[in-house]
Parts: sequence; structure tokens; C-alpha cells
Amino acid sequence: MKNVTTVAHPLVQHKLTLLRDKTTSTKDFRQLLREIATLLCYEVTRDLSLAPKHIETPMMPMEASVLAGKKLVFAPILRAGMGFIEGMLDLVPSARVAHVGLYRDPQSLTAVEYYFKSPSDLSERLVIVIDPMLATGNTAVAAVDRLKEHGATDLRLVCLLATPVGIANLHGRHPDVPVWTAAVDAELNDHGYILPGLGDAGDRLYGTR
Repeated sequence: MKNVTTVAHPLVQHKLTLLRDKTTSTKDFRQLLREIATLLCYEVTRDLSLAPKHIETPMMPMEASVLAGKKLVFAPILRAGMGFIEGMLDLVPSARVAHVGLYRDPQSLTAVEYYFKSPSDLSERLVIVIDPMLATGNTAVAAVDRLKEHGATDLRLVCLLATPVGIANLHGRHPDVPVWTAAVDAELNDHGYILPGLGDAGDRLYGTR
């Protein structure tokens, strides 16, 4: 699919299989989600710009490379996104964090906002939206809408699972937002859950069902 990167790394696919397994415990689900988030973060940041920096090693001076520009912003969609962000912060501990509180209405499947807080200079930073499940795409669209309202112009979305419906919905509204995912599953059920999927990521992460 255009503007979609499916990360086929063997470690990502192995951990995804363990996450899908309904017998995986809450503890193991939480740890696996953190680990796979780190691996996906590596992929979504693969093309970040670098700038030269003069340093001295214990042996001699040299020109080395560091990340250019302002720090990244990770924007997890609450609540499942919070379990995902920890693994990404392990890799980029200096990143700023924007919190986007949204829940999906069980009847209409539309996204309802209940909280939003972000850095004030989103227009100057790369913003990576974190949503473990890109199912209908309604929540991701609402999150990107709000981030753009607050100035974000350079956005990417990283998720664990996506569907063709969710991707089409997101790119129908925001064609400029590329997606990184571990897998694209075929369909949704009548309640908007991904099939075969892995269930409700938030419930499995926090042991609430």
C-alpha cells in the first residue's frame, strides 16, 4: 500500500505472534509490547537527519554525527498508546511527549476526546503518533486533526496492527501522514475489532478484561 511500511523484521514478527496469542499473560503482553515498540521506533526514525559535531575520542579529535533539529515528539493515543511509548522512549529518551486522550464510542465507533496536552512548538518538530491498533482509523484521524490544529505539519503514525479500512480512512483525510505497522490484518468485525487481531490492546495491557 502507498505510504505504508510493514516492518517484516523477524524479531518484530515473532513478538507480534506472542502478542496475538490469547494465552499470553498481562505481564508478558506488557513486556512484549514495550520490546516491539522499540523495534518499530528504530524503523520509523530510520531516515532522521544528522548534523556534524566535533568531538574528541580518547584517541583523537574527529567529526561525528548527531541528530539534527529539535527533539522528536511522541504522541500516544491514550490509553493503550501509553504502553507503546515506553519502548520508544527507551530508544529516544530525550523526546517530548504529547498526550491525546480519545476513546471510541461503542455504538457509533466515532472518536470522543477527553484530554489533550502537547508541547507548544509542534510546528518545529517531527511528531510521531502512537496508536497500537489502526482499526477503523477514526481515532487516528481525530488525533492527527488535533495535532495539526496545534501546529504539527510533519507527522508519522506507528501502530502494531492496521487494516485496509483504517489506512484508507486515515489517508483519505491525511494523505501526508505515512504509516509504519507490524502487520496489516484483513478485516474488522461488527464491533470494529481487527480480525484476526489480538483483542483489545488496552484491556490486555492493563488486565481490565
